[in-house]
Amino acid sequence: MIVYSPMGSGMLTGAMTRQRVDRLPEDDWRKHDPRFNEPQLSHSLDLVARLTAVAERHDTTSGAVAVAWTLSNPAIDGAIVGFRRADQVDPILTAANLELTSQDLAEIETH
Repeated sequence: MIVYSPMGSGMLTGAMTRQRVDRLPEDDWRKHDPRFNEPQLSHSLDLVARLTAVAERHDTTSGAVAVAWTLSNPAIDGAIVGFRRADQVDPILTAANLELTSQDLAEIETH
């Protein structure tokens, strides 16, 4: 199986904040997507905080951890990751070699 958008359309990169979501233009599809609005927004931002904590331990980005988390699922063979700018590529490349520990996975998956 190949997953699409393992970084949640930017939500799981760590760059998306409640303030940034509030400032999205009305014609941005995310402005009206349930994942970028309450109650799912709070849940997503909590997940980003957990991804960020794991990323800090591994000296990488929350986006890379999100991709590695996706790839840690044995049912997943690959992930389609999209970028808007070239400078967004390198921070995610570490996901290819990032091995999350059972502690990391438990922390990420805590609700």
